[in-house]
Amino acid sequence: MFLDKKIGVVIPAHNEERLVSKVIATMPDFVDHIIVVDDMSQDSTATVVRKLSGANPKVILISHEQNQGVGAAIATGYKWARDHQVDVTAVMAADFQMDPADLSRIIQPVCLGVCDYTKGNRLFRGESWGMIPKHRYIGNSFLSLFTKIASGYWHVSDSQSGYTAINLQALRAIDLDAIYPRYGMPNDLLISLNIANFRVRDISIRPVYNVGEVSGIRLKKVIFTIPWILVKGFTRRMVQKYIIRDFHPLIFFYFFGLVFFIFTAILTFRAVIYLGIDGKLPPINTLAAMFSFMSSSIFTLFAMWFDMEYNKDLK
Repeated sequence: MFLDKKIGVVIPAHNEERLVSKVIATMPDFVDHIIVVDDMSQDSTATVVRKLSGANPKVILISHEQNQGVGAAIATGYKWARDHQVDVTAVMAADFQMDPADLSRIIQPVCLGVCDYTKGNRLFRGESWGMIPKHRYIGNSFLSLFTKIASGYWHVSDSQSGYTAINLQALRAIDLDAIYPRYGMPNDLLISLNIANFRVRDISIRPVYNVGEVSGIRLKKVIFTIPWILVKGFTRRMVQKYIIRDFHPLIFFYFFGLVFFIFTAILTFRAVIYLGIDGKLPPINTLAAMFSFMSSSIFTLFAMWFDMEYNKDLK
């Protein structure tokens, strides 16, 4: 128990026989349930956890009969916590990349009712640039920017951090079967939380690297997948939140921003063709492209500002 709340920790695991026991062994005493979801590991992860569960009644092992992805493993753990009335459920990786000393800070705002969902942020700290591999830091920063736009949580950064905590009310409200089952799960979940108007807060955490972890993220798998998740999620959020549930004029601003962006692309392409043929830009076409670009930018920026104002109470 922590602040009179029952605490559960979901540990999604796939081929983590080397470090999963260390994660469980260092789990703080206030954790009531340690839910390890083995996503059809090819090594002895399940055997290691099963042995630990025999000695520690807090440890629960759930095994997937086929590999479903890290997002699906988290969703399975969430369902167990929801069905067993766990007040606050955190997520920690099985590769020991999440410092157990940060867990109390992750769950405290949720336990106190200050917010419904917290997410660790590794980018807050000054030492992060030197600790996190540069390509991951830069890629994470760009994905975080696009996730702000897609999710409506403009104050949230480090979108790919999986160190999170969620309350029981949010777990009951979210359709866990509809959450993306693989590495885009944190982004998709943020979008669903925003549609349901849940409060989200970033918590500064210490980056942990070079502890023997092996990253399962492959660039070719996520470079197109996550942007597509964000585009679909953004569209779903606009329809659900600003048309169906509560109409807001920012829909028109985003719409006209998109229309003028398409015109800008067409006019720019046409100007380039004429430049290649005649060696000069057609003046009317060029002016129209510039006007279209400025209009697109203004409409889109106003739409973002409206969205930011609408969601400012979800901090």
